[in-house]
Amino acid sequence: MGHHHRSKRGKKKRQRGILIAGLLCMVLAVVAVGVALDIHSRPNTGDSGLASVISESHPGKVPENIPVKIPESAPGPTEEELRFQAVLDTLGDRCTGSAPQIKDPAVWNEGGKALMDRLEADPVYQAYGLTASAQQPEKYPYLIAVNRAASTVTVYTPDEEGRYTVPYMAMVCSGGENTPMGFYNTPIRYNWRLLAGPCYGQYATRIWSSYLFHSVPYYTQYQDDLEYDQFNQLGTLASLGCIRLMVVDVKWIYDNCPIGTLVILYDDAEDPGPMGKPGTIYTDPEDEALRGWDPTDPDERNPWDDKYLPGTAIRSDAAWEEYNAAMEDGRWSGSVNHGALRGFSTDSKKEGTRG
Repeated sequence: MGHHHRSKRGKKKRQRGILIAGLLCMVLAVVAVGVALDIHSRPNTGDSGLASVISESHPGKVPENIPVKIPESAPGPTEEELRFQAVLDTLGDRCTGSAPQIKDPAVWNEGGKALMDRLEADPVYQAYGLTASAQQPEKYPYLIAVNRAASTVTVYTPDEEGRYTVPYMAMVCSGGENTPMGFYNTPIRYNWRLLAGPCYGQYATRIWSSYLFHSVPYYTQYQDDLEYDQFNQLGTLASLGCIRLMVVDVKWIYDNCPIGTLVILYDDAEDPGPMGKPGTIYTDPEDEALRGWDPTDPDERNPWDDKYLPGTAIRSDAAWEEYNAAMEDGRWSGSVNHGALRGFSTDSKKEGTRG
């Protein structure tokens, strides 16, 4: 008897289940027709348009009344960005030592003016009577500023007011703890100069007293006898007080800055200068074929790849134009040292370093 009643209840449940299932199918069919009609009434936006209107709060659901946005292509680089990239490209793979710290060219001029304003307001430099227009622009085309603490030399040209605030080029250098601060006018220059050690420097320009701009020291007065360990210290405080530079950079000063050019020496470890700080080139101490040469020496006997000849200086457009013109018209080659070569480089493990 109990079994009979259970069978009737099961039959009634099955009947109710069939009825409910039928009703659900009808509801789903109506919804499906409505969605299909709604979708066909929407504009054809393509896959990207459909993806753009998916609701984050209801994944998979297309919200109502939201305009479809087709993503636009990314904007191209600005003129400033292209110029910045051009500066980076000119250095290429020449910086095989330390990497350059290049500032955006769009703010070079602003940074140059700010630096000169700050130095002129410094009581120490005011005592010297320093002004950014302390020279005659028609006679002296450049002013040289040495940031000893950041191991960077920045060259400036006059602005429209005759003040030397326009960054022209930046060079990596090495000064020393004894490098004097202040400002001076260059009195004399030498194609080779005997230095403390004794050792020798190429394309030297005296700053004041015994302090000069010169190349990284050489053991002897031969272009293939470079103190290569000292070359690898460019960009750090490494000298006895002089300002060391790559040959291409110190030769540029030797060739282009008349006697009497103003040189400012200051310290700012946090900011190398308005153009930034150039990188360096690494010399392998074990490579006896290359280590005795400065990679940027323009002597045609230099065994380094020619790509290193421009060095790592950060140049403005005007500086590149001047450099290329000097290469073409013979000014650059006309002052190259062409002395006898030693034929081998001094082994620093035996001799030590000097200068």
